[in-house]
Amino acid sequence: MSKQRIAPLVLLGLAVCLTLKSSGSTPAPVRPIWTEIKWGFPVDQWGGGKAFHCDAVACGTDVDVFVRPKIGFCKCTSGVDDDAELERVADFDLFGDQHSALSPGHPISVRWMTGRSRAYSFPRSFGQRKLILTIAFNDRCDAIVATAIASHNSLEEIETVVLGLLSGDQVIRWIEQTLGL
Repeated sequence: MSKQRIAPLVLLGLAVCLTLKSSGSTPAPVRPIWTEIKWGFPVDQWGGGKAFHCDAVACGTDVDVFVRPKIGFCKCTSGVDDDAELERVADFDLFGDQHSALSPGHPISVRWMTGRSRAYSFPRSFGQRKLILTIAFNDRCDAIVATAIASHNSLEEIETVVLGLLSGDQVIRWIEQTLGL
């Protein structure tokens, strides 16, 4: 064989080897692409909110996030600072009456606001296993409640993706406008 024919075959072989080698390495980082979707719940005393979807290709699993304000509904002095307050302000009633925590909650921050995050199970609300992540944070006496529903995946991955959405310019502008900041 001539050198002109061998060179492309060597390059092709090298490309295949590198592809096979890299397929065993760590997965590509998640680059979420959020699409605003319709708020899918009846209007209650808190009104509607914003809803977003990220598909599995962009987020590693399908994720829906529902965010809404609860004006004047959290402890003004300490905010959403413990699991009891998180559960009090959460939107559990949108997803069913039976739920159980999967783990203790922990502190989070969304720009200048602080709050908590905690994973839950809602056995009667969904036909298949879903991760339900409740995040609540506040600005003074006003709470922002976010509920993320995802197909099974790691809690840390989902939480990172959802906190990225909540800290993003689109949601922050909406929060500022809604809270009159």
